[in-house]
Amino acid sequence: MARTLVFTLATCLSAGALASERMAHAKGLPADTLAEAVNNLVSHNQKLEALIAQPMTSQQLDEVHLLSYTLENALRRIDQDLKQIAENLEAVHIASERNDPATVQRQGRAYLDGVRPLAR
Repeated sequence: MARTLVFTLATCLSAGALASERMAHAKGLPADTLAEAVNNLVSHNQKLEALIAQPMTSQQLDEVHLLSYTLENALRRIDQDLKQIAENLEAVHIASERNDPATVQRQGRAYLDGVRPLAR
């Protein structure tokens, strides 16, 4: 009986350690493009909303933990791309003040191409 209890406890503890190790090494879905980041943000926000709308179980907490990696990847990509989009818009703004239509058109196209995945 004591051996069975020790074996059972050891098995449970090692399974828990493996689960924790898996969670610690989770990477989430990649966000290689702004469009992919926005899609992941939308889909995983919906999942998060559904999970937190009810009493939380340990399984649901694990799900939240794992989906947060994808959300973090998405936000990191969006932040990175927004910096470039903002720079393009600022170039449009300055070029319009300087009466520089070629730059307005070139940077305006770059701005619109960049922001398109966000403005849907």
